[in-house]
Amino acid sequence: MFRTKNSTVVNLALTGLMGALVYVATMFFKVEIPVGADRTMIGFANVFCVLSGLILGPFYGGLAAGLGSFLFDLTGGWFSSAGVTLITKGLMAVICGLIAWSGKKEQASVSRLITAAVSGSLAYCVMYLGYSFFKLVVAGSAPEAAAIAMLTKAGATFTNAIVADVIAVPLFLTIRAALQRNHLWKGGRPGTAV
Repeated sequence: MFRTKNSTVVNLALTGLMGALVYVATMFFKVEIPVGADRTMIGFANVFCVLSGLILGPFYGGLAAGLGSFLFDLTGGWFSSAGVTLITKGLMAVICGLIAWSGKKEQASVSRLITAAVSGSLAYCVMYLGYSFFKLVVAGSAPEAAAIAMLTKAGATFTNAIVADVIAVPLFLTIRAALQRNHLWKGGRPGTAV
């Protein structure tokens, strides 16, 4: 988190900014894939969900990722899954933030950042695929048919996870380096700045 005289205000502003980036990435940088009567997508939203956890930590990062994704679902035609998305995307950033921000006061190592990103992304994959399977079975699909439909969803979901981790960690390192050069990064944990 950023520590200034008005750190709560700054952190809420950054949460809003990251939430907006999650929303915009989900809205405009995606390819929808039909899966029977359902659909899934490949896009860049998870990049900003992971980045939210890395930059803002578990609380503010989870809030940004969850709310940005939730608002997209409300406005982007995915209304029925908005509540689940709020929780699953939020938890992705929370898990990422918890791991990245663990430790005492030392700056997070690259290996810890990668572990954080991969853990958050994999947790999201499990939650999303589990929810999608359950939703298909409740809608009347035979478990075997639902499992087959899940192959397409799994391909898109794991592609999103890989893209998110490959982009978010180097992007975070670049942002952190820029902040350090400008004396805006205090050192310490991922989002600890002056």
